[in-house]
Amino acid sequence: MKNSILLLFFLNFCPCLPAQEKIEKISWQEERPLTWADFKAAPDYSISYSANTNSGISYSWNYSTATGEPVLEYEVFSNFYPKRSWVKGIENEEYLLAHEQLHFDISELHARKLRKAVEEYEIGRNIRRDLRNIYDRIDKERVTMQNQFDRETSHSENRSAEMKWRKFIAAELKKLGNYSNQ
Repeated sequence: MKNSILLLFFLNFCPCLPAQEKIEKISWQEERPLTWADFKAAPDYSISYSANTNSGISYSWNYSTATGEPVLEYEVFSNFYPKRSWVKGIENEEYLLAHEQLHFDISELHARKLRKAVEEYEIGRNIRRDLRNIYDRIDKERVTMQNQFDRETSHSENRSAEMKWRKFIAAELKKLGNYSNQ
């Protein structure tokens, strides 16, 4: 028993053990677009396209009845992951960077949709399950839209489709402007 407690203490508090690696991320900000310097992963040369943006949404929440009324506090984030995003030799850097930014913008659009859905959520008996279901539904929509965007633009090769997507995403972000983290 004494050895077990000592081992538990050692594993939890010993400064000689490596800490869990923190994942580098950039939160979506309207005034801070992506730059090529943000793409830090090694390129995947087995893939034909020139760049890859790894972005997504996350959330955290807390529920309390300490005031006598149910209170749900939450945060929703849209993040870009530099060490999972890459770029290789490209011809039109500005155009391709705008395409990759749009992938990040699609993640932000879905973060806003998640904020709206949680804001409208009526607290029920299964908060954890309900919030997980809301998140899973919206994240599935995000992934579907990311794939549709690449399919319709042929990974940025179809410029007219690209321009339509840029206008569409800008309009959708504006519609959900009240749910921005800014």
